Amino acid sequence: MERPPNLAAAIDVAAEALVNVLDSTASRHQVSVPPTQLRVLSLICARSETNVNRLAELLDVVPSSASRLCDRLEATGLLRRAADPRDRREVRLLPTAAGRQLLRELTERRQRAVQAVLDRMPARAQNDLLIGLMAFEQAAALASGEQQKDPTVRTA
Repeated sequence: MERPPNLAAAIDVAAEALVNVLDSTASRHQVSVPPTQLRVLSLICARSETNVNRLAELLDVVPSSASRLCDRLEATGLLRRAADPRDRREVRLLPTAAGRQLLRELTERRQRAVQAVLDRMPARAQNDLLIGLMAFEQAAALASGEQQKDPTVRTA
């Protein structure tokens, strides 16, 4: 395959197709949790020591906005707040069993949807895609690490 004249634009189009496949799994299965709240739940599941201030930093929002997102998740039974056992003044954000189950089910559906698309691709293209995405992930992680060293740069 020949390299397109604007590689970034071509990758953006392909990434949009991937996002559409991933997003369609939530809409087809009537997931009642908005994407932003799913992202919050996912961030909290991945970081067991998260409090509202850290969540706000991760989302690049003010703490009051992060707290309102948590209020909504707590009201639906997907999140709970708990005092940190090491410092009772700190409040940790914890996914409930229902929150973890929702993310597990959504992840399984997303993986099945991606697999259905991969099954329509030649094996060589699947392998090339994996290698390219892994290299992209590493480059993005390096760029993120460089930004974190610069105190003037905030990332979500």
